[in-house]
Amino acid sequence: MGLAAAALLAGCGGGGGSPGDTPESYSITLVAEKTNLPLNTGHYPVGIGTQYPFTTTLYVNAKKGDAPIPGGTDIFACNTAYGLSSGPLYYLDGNSEHETDAPDGNGGTVKVPNAYRNIALPSNAGGASFHFHSSDQAGVATITCSVHDPRANREVSASINITVGGGAGSGKAASVVAIATYPTLGVQGNVYNLRTSTAINAYIWDDANQPVPANGHANLQVSIRSVTPAAQGARLMVDGKQGSVLQLQTTGGVGLFSLASGPQEGPILLELVTDRLDNDVSNGIQDPITSLVVVTATEGAPAINPDPIAFVDVTPPGATNDVPYSYVLSVKGGVAPYTWQALGRMPAGLTLNSSGLISGTPSMDPPGTVSVAIRVTDSTGASLTTNLSIAVAAAPAAPPAPAPVPAPLSINLSGCSDVNVACNLPGAPIGGFYQYVLTASGGSAGAAAWAFDPAAPGDLPWLTLSASGILQGAVPATCGPIGNPFFIKVTKGSETVMRKVQITGVSGPGGSC
Repeated sequence: MGLAAAALLAGCGGGGGSPGDTPESYSITLVAEKTNLPLNTGHYPVGIGTQYPFTTTLYVNAKKGDAPIPGGTDIFACNTAYGLSSGPLYYLDGNSEHETDAPDGNGGTVKVPNAYRNIALPSNAGGASFHFHSSDQAGVATITCSVHDPRANREVSASINITVGGGAGSGKAASVVAIATYPTLGVQGNVYNLRTSTAINAYIWDDANQPVPANGHANLQVSIRSVTPAAQGARLMVDGKQGSVLQLQTTGGVGLFSLASGPQEGPILLELVTDRLDNDVSNGIQDPITSLVVVTATEGAPAINPDPIAFVDVTPPGATNDVPYSYVLSVKGGVAPYTWQALGRMPAGLTLNSSGLISGTPSMDPPGTVSVAIRVTDSTGASLTTNLSIAVAAAPAAPPAPAPVPAPLSINLSGCSDVNVACNLPGAPIGGFYQYVLTASGGSAGAAAWAFDPAAPGDLPWLTLSASGILQGAVPATCGPIGNPFFIKVTKGSETVMRKVQITGVSGPGGSC
């Protein structure tokens, strides 16, 4: 790859020296093979070569006049002056001092390059190279390298910008995730002095896993799903407001709210919704992006001799293919928090998470009932297993397509756009036979019926109009307009359209016009 960009800053010459001396000040350049890198959302490793598209090599060079500066160690100082979150610097020189031992996953270790914000480089023929590796946050990293000019006793430097994820992401919500600081709460008035509220962070990301921007409007709606006894009396709180449904604005893609438990124990199911259409839920939600999170409320239990675990509700309602589904399983006894696990295969499209939430969109073919063993384990390791069944019905039939709305009925007359002006039909050959077929378009189904309106024109006794739209008759020996303009009409179903028309005599067997 060619050198995509360069930055140059030349130092000015200093004073001193004999009258015959030539000033030889230092100049420095900094170039990069690639100044645009993709977002590294998969956290792929740094490296050199085409198989490492998230890494670019930078070259720094300095001259004394027209010649390379002297060699030596720690000649160049380079740092990421801005945008460190978009990527760090690397040596990739094979020096063990610039590497760290890391587990290789097989019981051994492997050398991993260290990431740096600042590095020092030697001068070899006046130059050196190093590397920049993109991270998972879009932005522009400004990298600056400098060298000391001993003649002028000052630093000369050059900078270059590396854009990470340029144009990536839509700024429109693609996912929303909530994380509770304390996923298990005590019920209100519990005798074990358990915490009864928790802060919850909600993260809204766009297509490129970047935080959605703030736009001055509430862009997150949180609600308590009233499907469990523990939901009764629980409440959400944010900025002095409280209730079972709240809207809030995120900052840097992150929203903060709190949940307080009610007087009953069990799972509390929260639903988070953002609007992909305009990142604004205050004006209605047109394109919802949704997620669910479970917080468990418990009365608490002594660590010694707690009540045994007992299932409260492991009878989920039926599901329907292609219809989003959610249900929370619950237990009592034991010592919270509880961890749930499916010991068999759930219906296609549904999952059971560790909080006891069954969710997803079923896609079972053919539909039917699935039985699966599940296990719940409390914080002491005590567990209980049972079987549950979920019946999955066929997807609802698609609604019939709306009947097409026919176009309005109209008479097809070429070159006659003004309905208030008589339209000239094709000329009638004088002394000959005239025939013209009228046509219509649009309107309801069925045949069109044609007629004069109000009746056959008195000054055109030779002209007839059939119900099928054929105008015909023997043309009199008259040039120019043959009679006065007259009206024709066509009827289809309940629609009738009229137009004023006129016939003109033209050259024919009876003479020239």
